[in-house]
Amino acid sequence: MADMPISSILTVTVPVADQERALDFYTRVLGFEVRTDNPFPMGRWLTVAPDGATTTLLLASWFPDMAPIGGLVLGAPDLDALAAGLKEGGAAFQGPSQEAWGRQLLFHDPFGNGFVVSQT
Repeated sequence: MADMPISSILTVTVPVADQERALDFYTRVLGFEVRTDNPFPMGRWLTVAPDGATTTLLLASWFPDMAPIGGLVLGAPDLDALAAGLKEGGAAFQGPSQEAWGRQLLFHDPFGNGFVVSQT
């Protein structure tokens, strides 16, 4: 293909039932920072991301029929510290575990969205 008109992934929509509860989980438990928090006709345009990340997560409450996402892969240097934070925050998780491809941890946010975290 000659020219690739798409050069990046900017935002991944994560369906949530309650934006305030989601904001608390993603900032307090996961340590993400708020990138945007603006009024939007259907709620708030609320995005979060790890410090330094270029792709953001849009915490969207206006898709009541959208199924939870699954399989989004994140990276973290210390899965044991992440597991401790998830436990303290009351999040459901599995691991860390050693797999053939590396060390990983699985968790769900309060809305059933599933994530894989690979050790970086």
